[in-house]
Amino acid sequence: MYTRNLSISNERSYFLFGPRGVGKSTWLRATYPKAIYIDLLESQIYQKLLASPWLLSEYFPKNWSDFVIIDEVQRIPELLNEVHRLIENDKIKFILTGSSARKLRRGGVNLLAGRALNYKMGPLMAEEAGEDFDLKSAISFGMLPQVFNLKNNEEKIRYLSAYIETYLKEEVMTEGMTRNLSSFARFLEVASFSVGSVLNMAEVARETMVSRKVVESYFEILDDLMLGIQIPAFTKRAKREMVLKPKYYFFDTGVYLAIRPKHVLDTESEIGGAALENLFLQHMLALVTNEVDRYDISYYRTVSGSEVDFVVQSKNKLMAFEIKNSARYSSNWLRGLKQFGRDYPKADLFLLYTGREKMYVGNIQIIPVDEFLKDIRKIVLK
Repeated sequence: MYTRNLSISNERSYFLFGPRGVGKSTWLRATYPKAIYIDLLESQIYQKLLASPWLLSEYFPKNWSDFVIIDEVQRIPELLNEVHRLIENDKIKFILTGSSARKLRRGGVNLLAGRALNYKMGPLMAEEAGEDFDLKSAISFGMLPQVFNLKNNEEKIRYLSAYIETYLKEEVMTEGMTRNLSSFARFLEVASFSVGSVLNMAEVARETMVSRKVVESYFEILDDLMLGIQIPAFTKRAKREMVLKPKYYFFDTGVYLAIRPKHVLDTESEIGGAALENLFLQHMLALVTNEVDRYDISYYRTVSGSEVDFVVQSKNKLMAFEIKNSARYSSNWLRGLKQFGRDYPKADLFLLYTGREKMYVGNIQIIPVDEFLKDIRKIVLK
């Protein structure tokens, strides 16, 4: 098992959210070996607590002092009322994992506001994978822990295809998120072509052959299942007319490429460029999501076409990143960063590429992307 860099307080109850397959259960079982573990994916436990949530206290002794872990708590949102009562009256500490926010919201997750902290877990980071991290493999197959346990590329492809199918059947269809699974599956493929681009809802609706309203509900499903990520436009103190629509990405590069159909006219650089941006974003989110200080991630694009892939802002820092899936440096890549630097002189500017040479051009730092991903904590949070 890989060591996960999660700074979590053990003094209070907390939620641990994240898509299926990112390693929540494995990490919790290893980190809390003495905790009582209640897995709602087990049919017998699920049926019993679904029918009688008040029987939750039967699963641990009355004066239990260690944690009680409830895995996939969104399957029975009504359990939150009982969890609330046991936290208040019996001082029981809970860890509640979830891979879908929609059912919890319906079930009253706000009941635990202030009584349970919120944390998120994503795919592995380069620093967590250590010597097993390989940039080319990460771009092609992503960073889900199980991918690292598979021996060859064919097994990884099969695993990621099965992962998508499982989500469609067990999450989307079983939970009744949409009545038309075939339309949703077609939408996923169409949406995958939007990765790294400004999101055009009308175009996605047209290609999916459903209404815009339906497409908007489909994007909500991706958000609820933590599969999709919308990145807003950066508009703080804008000095120019800005593009305002969001950009879209998936939570993991391997999942994105497993969804995206491959066509004969596709170029490797086109697909690889979007995948590399996705890989950068999932690392950045994994790094900053659980930080005490707030970090906002956006992108910069003017109506005239000047663009920077990502802007990361906190109360103390402003950073702009351009990502290039090429090993051969070109000065043309700096155009957007230079424009951003003129508009925001205090910003730290970075160009990340797949080459090997680290250099500076004026106030722009040019860093090999694999080196940056390994050192991302030191560079971003310093």
